[in-house]
Amino acid sequence: MSTFPVPPGVTRTRVEVGGRPAVRVDPVGEALPGTILYFHGGSFSLGSPETAMALTAHLVERTGVRAISIDYRLAPEHPFPAAIDDCLAAYRALLAEGVAAQSIVFAGDSAGGGLAVTTTLAARDAGLPMPAGILGFSPGLDHTRSGESMTTKERVDPLFTGDGMRRTGDLYLNGQDPAQPLLAPAVLADLTGFPPIMLQVGTNELLLDDSVRLAERAREADVDVILDITADVPHVFPAFIGVIDEADEAVDRAALFITQRIGTRKLGTLDETSS
Repeated sequence: MSTFPVPPGVTRTRVEVGGRPAVRVDPVGEALPGTILYFHGGSFSLGSPETAMALTAHLVERTGVRAISIDYRLAPEHPFPAAIDDCLAAYRALLAEGVAAQSIVFAGDSAGGGLAVTTTLAARDAGLPMPAGILGFSPGLDHTRSGESMTTKERVDPLFTGDGMRRTGDLYLNGQDPAQPLLAPAVLADLTGFPPIMLQVGTNELLLDDSVRLAERAREADVDVILDITADVPHVFPAFIGVIDEADEAVDRAALFITQRIGTRKLGTLDETSS
């Protein structure tokens, strides 16, 4: 993912947020109010803000709001719950700076999409205000690996195998029982009080049913949820902007979700051009 081109309409600045290194991505020109708190993917053991930079930057360019991408600690040196602790610390730091919770959207891809959900769980349980929304690109939401798609998509997913996912998952688990809400929110989390959620996933993914089941739990908890499934595309397909049409269209939908949640509109959007 780090080889994908970053759009020219952003600037990048290395910062520290909540005691962790991070990258702030700003639109060129005046930014609109709001913050995308981004969590990169990498099976909790790989990656950095740079590996997700193209996708992060496209969200910034299309929404006009800044993003802060957190370089959270990785397994095996720092297993569960270190990553969640770091993401929650970043959220606390933004709130302490006076950034309004209703102006923040959590977003992430793969493991980072899972962190967008589990950080929200941790924030709610800590009595913090909820962010404005949660956006997950092919999120990993079940370390029990009990989704049916883990079997039915075994020979279809072009990137992952079940055995490979279990090996990287074991690095993060470090012997802990995966059957707990912060490790398997798709099957165990109570989502009561959650903000609106958007989940984007492809039909060719082992992790397909992670999103499907979390969306069902959201429905049961009376939470607004958009389950956005696209046929015949790979894991974190929105990162393939400029390569497959479905990616550009998906990022447009994701950007609309963000701006609707934080109440901003970038000039030239459908809402403004039609008014």
